[in-house]
Amino acid sequence: MRVLELARRRKTVRSFLPDKPPREDILKALKAAKEAPSGMNAQPWRFVVIDDDWLKGKIRELCEREEEKFYSRTKGDLMAWLNAKGFKPEKPFLSEAPYLILVFGHTRAPYWLQSTWIAVGYLLLALEELGLGTVTYTPPNPKPVEELLNVPQDYKLQTILPVGYPADPKPKYERKKLEEVVSFNGF
Repeated sequence: MRVLELARRRKTVRSFLPDKPPREDILKALKAAKEAPSGMNAQPWRFVVIDDDWLKGKIRELCEREEEKFYSRTKGDLMAWLNAKGFKPEKPFLSEAPYLILVFGHTRAPYWLQSTWIAVGYLLLALEELGLGTVTYTPPNPKPVEELLNVPQDYKLQTILPVGYPADPKPKYERKKLEEVVSFNGF
């Protein structure tokens, strides 16, 4: 089963080689993503590909500003986990990755949220098949990026996928066992 193989291999990547993948590979992955199922076949997703260095830098600046606010008010288990993993408000992958794919959902479409994230799942596996890495980065407040890009009011930024050839040596986080996440005929 090729999908299972891709899913097992795919991991979060926050560090990228400087080589820029061919634009055709990005488009191949997006062709797979657009085949995802959606409520009423509304296909509520919109993908914006950014490869302009100035624009990537501006997106990083806006996101890091919002991350600072998020980190200043986060406490408890989440903050302990972030500290233990070494996460900080700085997001260098937003300017260092050769591409950013911003995924938006059309909020007036039925089941827009679920449908958009199914397309993201397809996109993640397609990128893996092409040897490209990414992380699903969700800004704590997407509004500044939406304003920068003049996003129509009915669309909401769901995630930013920095995309490139992986240079991240860390292993994939361990997954739970199948019996921990599956049951039949009831919870």
